[in-house]
Amino acid sequence: MSFASLGQRLLRHTVYHGQTGTRQMSHIGSLPVKYPSAVQITHTPTPFSTTDARFFNKSTLTVSGPLGTRTMAIEPFVKLSMEDLGGESQVTVQVEDSGEKKQRQMWGTTRALINNCVTGVTEGFSATLRFVGVGYRAAVEEGKLALRLGYSHPISLEIPQGLKVSVPVPTRVLISGVDLQQVKLFAAKVREWKKPEPYNQKGIFINDETIRKKDGKKK
Repeated sequence: MSFASLGQRLLRHTVYHGQTGTRQMSHIGSLPVKYPSAVQITHTPTPFSTTDARFFNKSTLTVSGPLGTRTMAIEPFVKLSMEDLGGESQVTVQVEDSGEKKQRQMWGTTRALINNCVTGVTEGFSATLRFVGVGYRAAVEEGKLALRLGYSHPISLEIPQGLKVSVPVPTRVLISGVDLQQVKLFAAKVREWKKPEPYNQKGIFINDETIRKKDGKKK
């Protein structure tokens, strides 16, 4: 390794640990989030919640698009700037002090969450559940998801507001919505009723989930 490359590595190490006055950057946070004209983003100083003390000092970001609307809390040290690029726009995220650990962490996190909001209101998120097992099936009945998983009685689950659940075939459940976390949480909730087991490889699988098959005990 040359002295020049060694020096560059030492400099990056020093800046990363905050031992110089150089402004520290977030590789993810510094990337602007681009969005089409069909999406509207507004940032207001209105507290994200007036009932939960954790959000009293956090402002509100609203992202509206063809598929719906998302809102999220913005930390007081996060600064957002919108720019019209002609035909599309972009929002750039900055923080007051990138040398402070929490602010640097929230820099990239905030950018990722805003990008998820834009994707959610334009393309949406989905999860497919596969039912593997004799007699395992599902159906939407009276606005609820009914599961038949070999128990003595069917299981009825309320479908959260904001999610769409369809059953194209009895062994497939399609969950879709604008909120990625909500889609994942409901998919995981359904999966909890019959987790995949490794011996017969039966259960509820999410998307392309697979498990390694185990051999039973040999006598």
